[in-house]
Amino acid sequence: MGILIGCEHLSHEWPGKRVLSDQTIGINEGEKIGIVGRNGDGKSTLLSLIAHRLEPDSGTVTWRNGIQVGFLGQDDELDDSATVGFSVVGDTPEYAWASDPKTRAIIAELLGDVDWDSPVSTLSGGQRRRVDLARVLVGNWDVLCMDEPTNHLDMHAITWLAEHLKRRWQDGTGALLVVTHDRWFLDEVCEHMWEVHDGQVEPFEGGYSAYIQQRVERERQAQVAEERRQNMLRKELNWLAHGAKARSSKPKFRIDAAMELIANDPPLRNSIELKRLAVSRLGKQVIEMKGAGFAYRNDDGSEKRVFSDVDWLIGPGDRYGILGENGVGKTTLLKVMTGALKPTEGHVKVGKSVKFGFLTQHLDNLNAKETWTVKSVLADYRTNLYIDGKPTSPEKMLERLGFDKRELMSRVMDLSGGQKRRLAILCVLLEEPNVLVLDEPGNDLDTDMLAVLEDLLDTWPGTMLVVTHDRYLMERVTDDQFALIDGHIRHVPGGVDEYLKLLDESAAATAQAPEGPRAQSPSPKAEKAVGSGKLSNKERREAKKRHDAVERKLTKASSLPDEIKKKMAEADPTDYQELERLQNELKEAEEQISDLETEWLELEDLLAES
Repeated sequence: MGILIGCEHLSHEWPGKRVLSDQTIGINEGEKIGIVGRNGDGKSTLLSLIAHRLEPDSGTVTWRNGIQVGFLGQDDELDDSATVGFSVVGDTPEYAWASDPKTRAIIAELLGDVDWDSPVSTLSGGQRRRVDLARVLVGNWDVLCMDEPTNHLDMHAITWLAEHLKRRWQDGTGALLVVTHDRWFLDEVCEHMWEVHDGQVEPFEGGYSAYIQQRVERERQAQVAEERRQNMLRKELNWLAHGAKARSSKPKFRIDAAMELIANDPPLRNSIELKRLAVSRLGKQVIEMKGAGFAYRNDDGSEKRVFSDVDWLIGPGDRYGILGENGVGKTTLLKVMTGALKPTEGHVKVGKSVKFGFLTQHLDNLNAKETWTVKSVLADYRTNLYIDGKPTSPEKMLERLGFDKRELMSRVMDLSGGQKRRLAILCVLLEEPNVLVLDEPGNDLDTDMLAVLEDLLDTWPGTMLVVTHDRYLMERVTDDQFALIDGHIRHVPGGVDEYLKLLDESAAATAQAPEGPRAQSPSPKAEKAVGSGKLSNKERREAKKRHDAVERKLTKASSLPDEIKKKMAEADPTDYQELERLQNELKEAEEQISDLETEWLELEDLLAES
C-alpha cells in the first residue's frame, strides 16, 4: 500500500488562533478517512492544505507524482453565467458522458429535478450544492477531499452517496478524506478517523463508533494520569504553603517542580452539561388532524398539493420523527401542525395548554436580531432560571453550550453558523415550551455538540416533532418515525431503513417492465406522449420515476460483466461446461445492459421534449 499524500511538520494559524502545530501525517492508497473536531478547530483548514487550496505557514504537503486530487469545499466556485450541464461535464459531448453508467447515475440521483440548461445563477442554494457535488463526483480522482458533502441532501441521497463512495475505487486504490457532522455517514463509509483538536491531528482506527470507543478509553487513561498529577500537585502546593519564611528556605528545585506542574495544567475543554428545563404542563390533547390537507395556489390558478387526507393524533410525550425527500413538504406539514399555516382541507386542532417552541431551518427567531449582541438577545428572556433547584442565568446556560464569556458581546451577524444555531436552540428552550418542533436542528453543529443536543433531547419530557436528514440524530431522539410519501403520512415502524426500502420499492414498481425480450421501440405511453407533443404533469412524474428506476437498474447491471469475466478468468480452463455457462451469463448481462440503455435514452428524450 503506497502513500499518496504526505504532510510533514504542518503548522497554520488564523488571526488569534493556531489551528495546526507541527503535525506530520500521511494518506495511503485505499484509505477512507473521516475528519472530526469542534467547529473552528481546523478541519476545513487541514482539508484545504492537503488539497493544495491553501499554503501552510510552515511545513509541506507532498503529492505523489501524477495523482489527481478532487476537492469539494463548503462554498462552491461555480460560474453563475454557466449552465448546469457545462458546470458538471464541461465541454464533454453528450454521447460521451451519457454512455458512462457512473456519470448517468450521479446526474440522475443529484440533479433529477434540476433543468440541465438552466444558468447556475437561477438555482437555489441547495441545487447549487448538488451541482457542485455532481461536478466533483463525475471526475476521475485518485484522492477525493470533501467538506460537508451531505449538506442539502435528503436521507435517500445520503445513502446513495455512501454506497457510491464505498464502491468508487477498487480495494487498495484511491483515497477519501471527508469532513462531515453526519455520524451515520462516517460509520458507513470511513475506516479511519482523524480528530483535529488543540492544534493536533489525532488518528483513530475504524469508523465513528470505533473512534468514540477509543476516545473514551484514551480520556479515561488521561483522567487517571491527571488524577495522579493533581494529587502530586496538591502535595507540592501544600508543602509550599507553610508560610513565607518556610517557603523561602525550601530548595529551589522543589519550587520549580511545583511551578512546572502548574504551568503544564492543560486548559479544560468546555464542559457541556445541559439540564432539563421546566416545561409548562400539557393537557390530554396536543395536536389532532382530521382529513387535513394543504395545497399551494400557483399564479395560473392551479394547485400544488403537498399532502391530503391526513388523520393523525399527537399526544403528550409523543416523540415523532418526520421523514421525506427534499421538497415533499415536511416543513409545510410542520407549519400546518403548529398553526403557522391553515389547512386548505380538513382541520387541525391544537390543545389549549400547548406552548410551541419552533426551531426553523433558517433560525427565524434570530433574523430580526442580526445587529444585537448575544447578551442583549438573552436579555429578552427571564434573568433567572432554576435548574435542579439552583438559580442560574441564560448567560451561564450559553457558556455550558460552548460559548466563551467574551463571545457574549459578539453581534449575532458575526457568529458562525454553529454558534447561531446553538444560540437559537437555547432561545427556543428558554421560552419554556411543552411541544418542541425542530426543523433540521443538527445543521452546522459538530459531532460533539450533536451529542450534547441528543443528550438534552433524550431526557426532554414534552412532546417533540423532528425533521432532520441526520438519521443518527433522528433514530436517537425519536421513538417513532412517520414518512411523507406521495402526499400521505405513513407510519414506518422499521425506521429509516424501512422508509428507504419503501422509496426504492415504489420507484421499482413504477419502472417494472414485462418479462421477456423488450421491443426496441418506444412504449405505447411514450408514443402517445410524443405524438401529443407534451406530457401531462402526471405522465411526466411517471416518466421521471421510471427514468430514475431504470437508471438504478443500469448502474447495478453495469458491474455484472466485469464480475462474470473475473469468474471466467478464475475458472478451471478444462471445465468447458462451466465456461459455457459463464459465457451465456455474460451474453445475457450485456443484452440486459443494452436494453436498459435503450430504455434510458428513450425516457431521456421523452423528458427533454416535454
